[in-house]
Amino acid sequence: MTEMRKHGRIGLAALRSGMDRKTARRYLAEGKLPSELTSPRTWRTRQDPFEEDWPAIVARLANDPELEAKTLFELVCEQHPERYDAGQLRTLQRRIRVWRAEHGPDKAVVLAQHHRPGEAAQTDFTEATSLGVTIAGEAFAHLLCVFTLPYSNWQCATVCLSESMAALRRGVQRAIFRLGCVPAFHQTDNSTAATHRIPDGKSVPFDGGRRPFNEDYVALMRHFAMTPRTTAIGAKEQNGDVEASNGAVKRRLVQALLVRGHRDFDTVEAWQAFIDDRQRKANGARQRRLDEDVAAMRPIAVDRLPEFAEEDARVSDWSTIRVHHCAYSVPSRLIGEVVRVRIFEEKIEVYFAGQLQLRCERLRGRQRHRIDYRHVIWSLVRKPGAFARYVYREEMFPSIVFRRAYDAIQASQAGTRADLEFLRVLHLAASTFESEVEAALSLLLADKKTITADLVKTMVIELAPTAVPDLEPLSVDLDAYDALLGEVGT
Repeated sequence: MTEMRKHGRIGLAALRSGMDRKTARRYLAEGKLPSELTSPRTWRTRQDPFEEDWPAIVARLANDPELEAKTLFELVCEQHPERYDAGQLRTLQRRIRVWRAEHGPDKAVVLAQHHRPGEAAQTDFTEATSLGVTIAGEAFAHLLCVFTLPYSNWQCATVCLSESMAALRRGVQRAIFRLGCVPAFHQTDNSTAATHRIPDGKSVPFDGGRRPFNEDYVALMRHFAMTPRTTAIGAKEQNGDVEASNGAVKRRLVQALLVRGHRDFDTVEAWQAFIDDRQRKANGARQRRLDEDVAAMRPIAVDRLPEFAEEDARVSDWSTIRVHHCAYSVPSRLIGEVVRVRIFEEKIEVYFAGQLQLRCERLRGRQRHRIDYRHVIWSLVRKPGAFARYVYREEMFPSIVFRRAYDAIQASQAGTRADLEFLRVLHLAASTFESEVEAALSLLLADKKTITADLVKTMVIELAPTAVPDLEPLSVDLDAYDALLGEVGT
């Protein structure tokens, strides 16, 4: 038709359009496009296999709209096994989908909202282990705490290890201090980092479908003068902006990692810096709306909160403390004392009288334990009979080499004597260098020699590095330089 408007020659127009002259003449006579000449099909190409049972299926759907097509198909197959086969399930699914669209119950509508500049921020945790990132060659299981401003879609993603209050505090503070200002509201979902769990036996949630906030979270909001908000339970679409940001952040990181060529980083800090660089580039395209966000917010008028919680713990007779339902060993000299524990997201620090006594990785989960053999070995050597049934016995093997050495000692001499011999070896590792004792044990195991504490001690001394020789300090004679300067002066 375009060609006909140019020159009016039907033969040339049909040739340039790639169709027969007669077909072109028919389209011109109709005055319609080919797509407009197609009429909807009102006939079936094959007989409907569910024609007899369809009224009964519709009746069931009308009474119970939640019934799935597969369930209904299994019911009709039980009633008429000779009439249907498994390949007809897809046909029934299509028919039921059409019936639901025409006669089914109304569905919940997601009502799009207008966002106001600087009004609120949304925070959510998203799984990031699937990105396949490794730290120094080791797989890194972690999450991202994503902070989003719904109006401008400005984002800040913070690496974290769990959905804890410490991780939420760190993610929120990091984003706020990057912005330099504070929104009026902060919204999260019903994660346990911000809200309490519903008590057992409560079928009706608190506050009209919302859980009450944790005291620590309320304190964080109060510090920055933000009003906390949360979504209704099971209504993640109310946090839709940050939910959508989660996917966008991870897709952007996947592409950046592909361009980088590998996914290994030296440290967690290096991985965080990589994320920040990608977020900075993405946020650059949102600067105009971000300026509107920032203009509507309040500037930060408070200092950053410490990114740890503190609590007191008494050291038990086992030389352990309990922190968040997990056990940690501490130096035995602290037994009976009350220590101050700083709980970070990734570590804990134990203080007594203001002095740091222990720093170690924080355990995840409940009823777990981290026992350092150096804290209890002195008592075990004095009481070797307690080793056989010691509660934390498996923690007394720092590596597989020590475990193999223990089995070898047991093979040569059983019972308490064997335990004592191994504990003396472990005592040597605690008082010298574990790596040197492990090297000596490896040599003895390779040569299939009998392992004794005295032999290991002798080998450790032999393996010890040669002492650095004392050298006379180098004396520099500057007379030559004085003479040189004198010659230059003359």
